[in-house]
Amino acid sequence: MAVITISRQFGAGGITLGKMIAEELGYVFADNRIIQMVAEAANVSQGWVESVEKEAGTRLSRAISKIIAQKWLDRILADERGYLDEKLYLDYLVVIISQMAEEGDVVILGRGSQYILNDHPDAFHVLLINSFENRVKFMMEHYKLTRNKAMTLVSNEDRRRINLYKRLGKKDYDNPELYHMVLNMNRLNLEQAKGMILELIGDKR
Repeated sequence: MAVITISRQFGAGGITLGKMIAEELGYVFADNRIIQMVAEAANVSQGWVESVEKEAGTRLSRAISKIIAQKWLDRILADERGYLDEKLYLDYLVVIISQMAEEGDVVILGRGSQYILNDHPDAFHVLLINSFENRVKFMMEHYKLTRNKAMTLVSNEDRRRINLYKRLGKKDYDNPELYHMVLNMNRLNLEQAKGMILELIGDKR
């Protein structure tokens, strides 16, 4: 009943590696699935969720620092207004990621899951890093992008990640103390990284 969270520098292979691990273990890979669940809970389109997600701001650090009261949880889950804003998005995000973790057998990509599940006893937190040049090459090879498009995408996503965490009130997102394992993908291939993560979770599988 393990939970694996994967945080990453964009282009370090988080999506690809997450899918590989989930397939190997028979786990759910929670990336777009989180967007779908938020959309269903809020009764809005996935496009609306994606738009709000890009602008999520300052409330997550406060939301994840408190225990989720049952009345608050009931209110979130029972709300059927067909509306979503930043505050509701963050509320749903904490609830949904927490529920996924309680069900177990899931690989969760990003979205502050390393903070939300910081104290979860069955959660293993992994960070992927790599050089800018290697991340550009990864996007070119795996997503068939030109070099210019890959460079632009990696640069933009790096800025978005930094700005997002600043708005979340978090500056330590690359601090190795937050994670069970930090993998330098400049020195590892995806199969090696997968094997190390599987060894990490061991008997929790």
